[in-house]
Amino acid sequence: MDATNFVPAGTAGRGKPLNSPAQVLLASLIGTTVEFFDFYVYATAAVLVFPTLFFPNSDPMTALLASFATFSIAFFARPFGAIIFGHFGDRVGRKTTLVAALLTMGISTVVIGLLPTYHQIGVAAPLLLALCRFGQGFGLGGEWGGAVLLATENAPDGKRNWYGMFPQLGAPVGLFLASGVFWILLHFMSQEALLNWGWRIPFIASVVLIGIGLWVRLSISETPEFQKAIDKQERVSVPVFEVFRHHKRSVLISTFMALITFVAFYICTAYLLSYNVKVAGVSFRDALMVQIYGSLLFGLSTIAAGKLGDRFGRRTLLLVSTIILGLFSFALAPLLGAGLLGIYVFTTVGMLLFGMNYGVIGAALAAPFPTKVRYTGSSITFNLAGIFGASLAPYIATWLQTNYGMSYVGYYQLAAAVVSLVCILASRKAEI
Repeated sequence: MDATNFVPAGTAGRGKPLNSPAQVLLASLIGTTVEFFDFYVYATAAVLVFPTLFFPNSDPMTALLASFATFSIAFFARPFGAIIFGHFGDRVGRKTTLVAALLTMGISTVVIGLLPTYHQIGVAAPLLLALCRFGQGFGLGGEWGGAVLLATENAPDGKRNWYGMFPQLGAPVGLFLASGVFWILLHFMSQEALLNWGWRIPFIASVVLIGIGLWVRLSISETPEFQKAIDKQERVSVPVFEVFRHHKRSVLISTFMALITFVAFYICTAYLLSYNVKVAGVSFRDALMVQIYGSLLFGLSTIAAGKLGDRFGRRTLLLVSTIILGLFSFALAPLLGAGLLGIYVFTTVGMLLFGMNYGVIGAALAAPFPTKVRYTGSSITFNLAGIFGASLAPYIATWLQTNYGMSYVGYYQLAAAVVSLVCILASRKAEI
């Protein structure tokens, strides 16, 4: 299952030219970059501006928790996107479905930038925000699995992890761009101007990235593995039924194997951003600089993981990174309580460790499923892991910190690492 037969560029089962490696890697990277940029723009705004603009009648901590609650909606929408887009991805094709997922995510993001605030239309404002957030999650639920398959199903022998790393690289690139846009805005406008109208710019400007993503996606051909499934008439009528009928164990193991992936990331990003601004007293710009710095380390570590995964194996890399992330959770409270230097040390270690895990998790989640249901199966497991690991991570971490102290945020990360470690050890070689 892990190996993919690679047909030289320029040939295909029906005489159609295959995608070049550059086309494949660019198309898988640009799509996830756009999607994660849109996703992280929301996450950043959920900390910096949404509590004031959409939940103004609450005290600051309650408003932040309410904002994080809307943030979580997208994760509950993602499995629905995985099922719907996965169905068409396994029935119609990877390319067409990826274009539709990108449009769904992009339109939802642009509309957020046009929404009236609570002061303009009252309670309808947060309701519309929640609806758009659902649209973001629905689109991303169909994007990720297709992007990973676009890369891995075109990969030469021995390079499946390297190719599978490129759609994963879209996450740090998207995080860098989202944080960078807000950081630049705060250099050219006051915090008051940002709250009044500046916050809309990143959401509306994402239309440029969406256009680039669509242009790249429309230029590629279908993957050779899916073309073979068409030629052999291997497609199934309802892929989601096939997944839960014959691959329940893989779905369960893979979902919780990726738990630490999501918990660690959202503690190091969305939660840390809110902690820096609301608790540590770090300025908006300095807090965003921490996030920009972390995204660079995240990207470098993700690239390294692609190479190391092919050399030592995904299972080994996941085991090592999960164990160290669990041990690192004991350092969370001491480091975050040590001022700005401690925050940078926490970000450095946390994002480097996380990237080593995240860089290979995409290929690992796709591995257990046959071509005919791989889009649906990998998308469902990734997005179920998002529900259990990410949807409430900033909320839970903030609540634990407020009610029990910082040490319990570390214990939360430790618990996620233990669950993931058990699933990795319980998995069979073919399942990773």
